[in-house]
Amino acid sequence: MERIPYLGQTILRWQVGPSCFLALPEQGARLMNWNVTLGDGSVRDLIHWPELTSLTDFAKIRGGNPILFPFCGRSYDRGTEGMWRPEGGQPLAMPMHGLARQGDFRITRLDEGGFSALYVPDAAAKISYPYDYEFIVSYRFEPNGLYVELELTNHGTTPIPWSAGHHFYFTLPWTSGLTRRDYIFEVPATRTLRRNDTGQLVDGPHLQPRETLDNHALIDTIFTGVRGHQFQVTERPTGARLRFRTGFSNTNAQDAAVVTWSSDDKAPYYCIEPWMGPPNSPETKLGLHHVGGGQTQKFFVELRHG
Repeated sequence: MERIPYLGQTILRWQVGPSCFLALPEQGARLMNWNVTLGDGSVRDLIHWPELTSLTDFAKIRGGNPILFPFCGRSYDRGTEGMWRPEGGQPLAMPMHGLARQGDFRITRLDEGGFSALYVPDAAAKISYPYDYEFIVSYRFEPNGLYVELELTNHGTTPIPWSAGHHFYFTLPWTSGLTRRDYIFEVPATRTLRRNDTGQLVDGPHLQPRETLDNHALIDTIFTGVRGHQFQVTERPTGARLRFRTGFSNTNAQDAAVVTWSSDDKAPYYCIEPWMGPPNSPETKLGLHHVGGGQTQKFFVELRHG
């Protein structure tokens, strides 16, 4: 692991076998880039990071893996966007994708295999999410993949609701000259959903278990009931794959969600986002988890390239 100056900040770099990882843990616990050196010496960029001249408004940079906590996507309270309502309480402000991606973190573990970082909520975050808790993001970097764990510990007595997740920006195409049509997204989901304008979940498009990433119907689709908690992307001409596996600990609600999104056809990235549940979970209750007093819950995502 080494420290590298970058646009007025110091970022961290790990070289683990053929894989190189860049991160800025103190800002949003953000993994910025993952690239792999192939056998012929070429480099395959897997997690996208844009060319920048400044890190201003870091949270909104479209790249890396923004951490979504405590809730993913847009939150609503009785049709009002940007709000959520705790059980039996009054509505509270909740930005899109939650609080952590624009928040400060403190590194609690730093070694040759990765890092752990503790979220440090500011005054506004404490009002929006008024609980006594610790939220930790942990990365473990490996030669052909990574493992990332979101961990929430309740230090109080009131059960804490959460439904966190990831917003991976994957480079697309991986190989020069290819297009989105050359990539197959394979997800054995039993249900697809969409969010309507008031935050409610409605049935999504009918999709096949294997779809090419040029299919516009994939954009903003929420997949649930994923059998085996595994899904993958395959580059057809080369057979290269990116495999995903998700899982939980200490929670009875085991059905995670996967969201597919890109800003437009020409964007150099495509987002495949493992979430603990669909958006607006505090209101719909679908995919909402609760951590009891003195308890800890975890949500993990494992990625493998090969």
